[in-house]
Amino acid sequence: MMGRRGLLLLGGAAVATFAGAYLLKPQNESEGVFVPGTLAFPGLAARLGTAMRIEITRHGQAVTLMRDGDAWRIEQMAGYPARGERIREMLTGLTELRLVEERTSDPARHADIGVDDPAREGSTAARLRVLDGQSGVIAELILGRRRVRTQGNVPEAIYVRRPDEQRSWLAEGRVLADADPSLWINRDMASLAPERLRRIDIARSGEPALALARAGEVDAPLEVVVPAEPLVTDRGALDEVGRAFDMLTFVEVRHEADTPGEALGQSRFHYTDGLTITATPLRDGQVLWVKLRAEGDSDEARAFQARWDGWAYQLGIWKEKALIPRLADLLPAAPAAEPEPEPAAPPQ
Repeated sequence: MMGRRGLLLLGGAAVATFAGAYLLKPQNESEGVFVPGTLAFPGLAARLGTAMRIEITRHGQAVTLMRDGDAWRIEQMAGYPARGERIREMLTGLTELRLVEERTSDPARHADIGVDDPAREGSTAARLRVLDGQSGVIAELILGRRRVRTQGNVPEAIYVRRPDEQRSWLAEGRVLADADPSLWINRDMASLAPERLRRIDIARSGEPALALARAGEVDAPLEVVVPAEPLVTDRGALDEVGRAFDMLTFVEVRHEADTPGEALGQSRFHYTDGLTITATPLRDGQVLWVKLRAEGDSDEARAFQARWDGWAYQLGIWKEKALIPRLADLLPAAPAAEPEPEPAAPPQ
């Protein structure tokens, strides 16, 4: 069987001999003999090298994953990269799926185990299709309810059915079949240790120039260096700026050209190893978007730029003060005013 690395690459000259697209069937089934535990799709791992498209549909939801070289993209998310480890897990699960018991062939009972038509109103079934470059079917399956096992160390089980048949099966294995496109997105943007940040130059529209830097020591705290006059600052607010790209994730993504909102200015974050990140935040009401650009002569910088180029990301609105703060955002909050004493009541 093809290893997990082979499923990741999904390529190689050896698979070129499998030119025809056909629906794989369990071993010995054509002879009328069913062997419990046989693979649902014998030989599937080798054929996955020709896979170019994966479709998952459930009533009211659909996701299409498109192969792009060694990566996969999400059609419903403007072609944004998908989570490679989830696709590997799904394809590995499909190659390892084993049929253990034949179940109902009565269409009226298909809904009881979740293998009815996924397009039917109220259906909980999912339809999974793996297609080649000519839209030929490599593997196709309707995935139903999972079977609960109370014993320990027992493989997961799920009810399945081939779309062109009435017969259903109980199968052992785990196959991801999430039809929600958002569940396939890799939301990780960056995870840079705060101590790597050396300086931030902030040019916010309508505000004076602002810069923060660490003085000398690697673990020195961030301080305001522009303006140059001494200031009493809020250490917590400065630390939030330092953590701007520490475990950064996004809420939503869209093409850079389609980004709404008004640009707030630019901030340039200078890290060790020659990495510089330019952030251009935009505000659309109570929604914050950011465009990012990475510069530097390193694999790290090139990887970030390849990931971010052409995209805009929606972040939590609280990230505005970390990405493009005003000087006032870095100063201690003014103490609350003392309430006016109420006038004494006149004597009775």
